[in-house]
Amino acid sequence: MRKIVIAAAMTALPVAAFAHHGWSSYDANTVLTVTAPILEMRYQNPHGELVMEDAGKRWLVVLAPPSRMESRGLPREAIAVGKTATVMGYPSRNTPTEMRAERVTVDGKTVELR
Repeated sequence: MRKIVIAAAMTALPVAAFAHHGWSSYDANTVLTVTAPILEMRYQNPHGELVMEDAGKRWLVVLAPPSRMESRGLPREAIAVGKTATVMGYPSRNTPTEMRAERVTVDGKTVELR
C-alpha cells in the first residue's frame, strides 16, 4: 500500500510543478486595469482565478491563494459571478490574455493581494 501511495505522489509531482508558474512570468513593469463583470470564478489552490471580459478581450485573472484572500478581506462571496470588479495587475509575458492581480476592487472595497 505504501508503495502505491509513493508512486502516485511521484506521478502527480511533475503535473503540479508544470501547473504552477512563477511570478517572473508576469511583466511587473506594465500595469493593466480591467473593470468588467466577473464571468467565472474559481476560489481554489494554488491560486484563485477570475474570468472577465473587457473591450472584447476575455481575461484570465490569476489571484492569490484563498487563505490570503480570506485574511485580507476578499472572501468567495465578494467576487461572485455577475459582480463587477476592477482588477489592477500585470500581464503575462507568455499568454496575452492572462494577468496576475495585485489589487481587486469590488463593491467599493479595495483589497491588496500581494
